[in-house]
This record gives sequence, structure tokens and C-alpha cells, in this order.
Amino acid sequence: MTSRNPRDRDAQLPSACRPERPAPDPEAGPKAGDRNTARSGPGGDGPAGPATPAATAGRSTAAPGRRAGATVTRLPGASTPRRRTVGDAPQPGRQAPPRRPGGRGRAPAPEGFPVPAELAPLARRMLADAVRIAHWAGELDRVDKRGELLPEDARAAGRALAMTVGAAAKAWGQALLTGLVELRDGGAGPGWRLHAWEHDDEAVVRGWSALFDAWTLLAPVPPAALRGVFAVLAGQAVDQAPQLLSFLHLVDGPVPDGELMELLRRGLDERHHGGGVGPTALSPVPHAASAVSAVRGSEPRDADAPEEESAPPAPSDVAAVLEWMLDGLIAVGAVVREPQGEPGVEPSVRLSPLGHWAVRAKLEEICTVAQTAAGHIEQSALELLTACARYSPGPARAEYRAWVAARPVDRAVSELLEAARGDDALVRGLAFEALRVAGGTAEQAVRAAAEEPVLRPYALLWLAEQSDEEGVVPADVLTREDAAWLWVDTGAAVLDHGDTVLLVGHVEAAAVGDPNRLFTRARQSGHPRAASVLTAVAQTHPDPAVARAARRSAFSVHHGGA
Repeated sequence: MTSRNPRDRDAQLPSACRPERPAPDPEAGPKAGDRNTARSGPGGDGPAGPATPAATAGRSTAAPGRRAGATVTRLPGASTPRRRTVGDAPQPGRQAPPRRPGGRGRAPAPEGFPVPAELAPLARRMLADAVRIAHWAGELDRVDKRGELLPEDARAAGRALAMTVGAAAKAWGQALLTGLVELRDGGAGPGWRLHAWEHDDEAVVRGWSALFDAWTLLAPVPPAALRGVFAVLAGQAVDQAPQLLSFLHLVDGPVPDGELMELLRRGLDERHHGGGVGPTALSPVPHAASAVSAVRGSEPRDADAPEEESAPPAPSDVAAVLEWMLDGLIAVGAVVREPQGEPGVEPSVRLSPLGHWAVRAKLEEICTVAQTAAGHIEQSALELLTACARYSPGPARAEYRAWVAARPVDRAVSELLEAARGDDALVRGLAFEALRVAGGTAEQAVRAAAEEPVLRPYALLWLAEQSDEEGVVPADVLTREDAAWLWVDTGAAVLDHGDTVLLVGHVEAAAVGDPNRLFTRARQSGHPRAASVLTAVAQTHPDPAVARAARRSAFSVHHGGA
């Protein structure tokens, strides 16, 4: 009988945990002679190359998280764009560490475990409407700025394919996420995966995997009454999704909702007590919690006001978030509801065969990464940091140590600081995470970096940590201006690599009940990304009053207001 204790997971991990990283399996491309029956002639003339991902909304949610209490390092959805055009297109600079001499290839699936030839028909059935609308669309001259069908095209698709307009829009979104269609010059056309769909089982399963990675995008929007709860809890709950999915994988059978709720509650409780005060532990972006803490701590307080107590989430809130997570995972076909049995029997869920395949693939990836140190020692600092954004904290630190050890320390520190000066705020935070490995030998260079406005907040926090002084909090280290600058910078990292839930949480955690004051400080920070972060908040925040305040502040930044 399979143990249901998460502590027993390590004993049951797949054979991929043996200490070599397999070379990634190349996806089969389109074969000569494929024909595509699209509405427009040009759409079926031949395979198209992979498209560039559209603007991101957030790291997959079965993908791992980064901070305390999380199981893995990826931002929820960071590898999955808001409207992704090719689900698994390789990204420049994100190369897997090479196999060591004598290494093994991908571990074979256990006996009885489904292979792509068995899984592909399931994915084809699930995505049948997405394939139909991709064929129907052919080459579209225009789509909207998010890659979605224009209203007139959605209506035309519904009439032609006997779908409702909502079903046509949903099928189009799935086609985008799985790479069946690709965005091109303001329009869209068939992707190479559409040409390979009928004959390449591996491409079909990996296309479905891109949909699985984007389950948060397909989860239903929570009711208005619960959006405040979701702003705080959903980002943390998404970080716990890999644990819940691994548990379902190990049990390999129905699990009652109550058992999953208890597992989720324990994970959220660990974050609550071990990862900072309440919502400050929300974001997996490095230093985001410090930014929130500094902004909150520098706000003036009424001397007679009671000290805020951060209460653990209520059971009803945990249940609502779990239901939202399950709905999203059911929507992508990773989880299925068990038929309701006798009255009074608790509802339960189990992983689908596709869900089992996806979880095993993720576990295999995590295990092989964890066993492969020094995979990036020949790469530049930027390539190292970009690759390690996908790793859990332990393996990332191992990579940092090996990389620093492979070159003179002063050169390593200089390269990391140079990478931190770039435009990517996530890389900036990761660079200072890597500088922890260098320790005191980096102190002189970091002190000099504290004179640079772009690096100053990170450098001050790093120096405070090196001092080993007890009881120091970010608000003691950063001025109001530094705290506001860091909040905008980490907000930019969330905007570029996270999802809308994380961005809303980044606001809610720092606002201390007064978003207007927060937005005023953000627009006065002088940060070059202040306008784009405030605009994104205006577009995504569920509270109309907060959205209007963010929009006004963004407008003021654009027009030079103070």
C-alpha cells in the first residue's frame, strides 16, 4: 500500500533521481508532406518555426516556487507566458547543464506507466476544439493585443464550428498555449505543432504539458467576495501545488478533498510561521518580501493603534483556494473528480493519466537538477542566473558555489554585479543571492555598489545580512526612498516573470490599507519602471478603487507629476 505521508516521498521518487541530468529530448519537427486544411490557403503551406512567447502573466503553477516553504524555485507561471504561443520553445541562455561523462539518458518509465503513444490520444481528445479552431483560422491578419480573437472572428468561429462564442474563445486560448497557433506581426497563423499533431505523439503530449503549466490561467476567476482572500493566499497556494500533485501521484488513487485541504493548510501555515510576517512572504521574487517589509515598516503608525497580528488563513478561505486550484487543474485535464458515491461520502479527486505523466516529468527534472552541480561553470554570470531561476534553493546555491569557485573571487563578484546592473529586476535579485556565496570577500565591491541607485537597496540589505546583527529588519536598513525603489523594482520582476495574482499580492502586502500612499511613493521613487508597474496594477487589480488610484499615479508619472 502506498504511503500517504508526504515525508515518505523521497523513498518513492522515480529512478531519475540518480545523479545525472539527462539530455533534454528534442521535439520532433514537422515532416515533409504534411498538409493543413486551413480556411485560408497560406495557412497550410508548410510548417512555421517556433514563435516568441507573448507577454507573460506568471510561472507555471505546477512549476516550483522560490522562497521559504516552497518546494521549487520557479515563479508560478514564469516559464509560461500569459498567452504563450509555443508552449515549450527554448529560451536563449537557459541551457541545461551538460551530462557528465558516463551519464545516463532519460530513465525509462516504470512498468505499467503510460507512454506518449497511450497518452497522446487523451490529449488529442481534450484539445480537439483547439485543433479545429486552429485549422479554421488559417492565417488571421489581426488579433487583439493579448493574442485573443477579435469579437467578430470569435463570432464567425462559433458559427462555422457550431460553438458558442465563449467556447470558441476558450479553444483559441488553448491553441495559443499549446503552440497550435502562433502570433505573427499583429496576426496569427498555424504553428508547427498543428502540422505534427496527427503523427507525432511526443509533440502532442508536450503541447498538452504547456497547457498543464498554464493551469492558473484557465482557473475560473474567483467571486468578487473572495478576491481579497485570493490576493493574499492564491500566490502562496500555487507554490504548494507541486506538493499536492506529488501527493496525488504517490497515492495513485482517489484522495478526499479534506485530506488535500489539510495538506494545503499545513503548507500555508509553515509559510506563515517560517517565511516572514503574513503577506510579506507572498512573492517568490528575491527581495520582494524585504521590499514589502521595508515599505510597511517605514509607514508612520498611530502610537495608540494596536499592533497588527497576522492571523493564519481561515479554514473557509483555504477551502475556497483549494477549490479554485482543483478547478484549474481539472480544466487542463490533470485532475479528475471521482463520481459522487453514497450521500455523506466526502468528495475526492485523483490524477488523470496525463497528470501522472506531468508530475513524474517534473519530479524527474527536479531530481536530476538537484544532483547536477557545476553545470553552468563555463557560462557567463547572466546565463548562470537565468538558468538558476528555475532551480530550487539548494541546487541553485550549489551552482553558485561551483561557478564562483571556478574563477577568481574578485572577477566572479564583478561579473555578478555587472549582471545586476542590467534591465531584468529578477536577475538583479538573483545576483545578490549568488553574492552570498562569496561572503565577506565581496564586501568591498558591494559597499561600492551601494553608491549606485540601481543596486543600492540590494547592497544595503546584503551588507546588513553580512553584519550578523540580530533583530535588524529591512525598514531599519532602507530609507523610505530606498524601500519605495525596491518595491517598484521587485514589482517589475513580478510583472515580467510572475502572474497577476502575485502582482496584486505585491500591492496588498505593502499597502497597509492605504494603496494611495503606496502608489504616491512608487511614482516619486524615480524608478524607470514605475509607470509600467502602476499601469499593470491598474489593469489587474480586482478592486476598482485601487485600480483607479494606480491608473492616476501611472498617468502622473507619464506627465511628470510629483
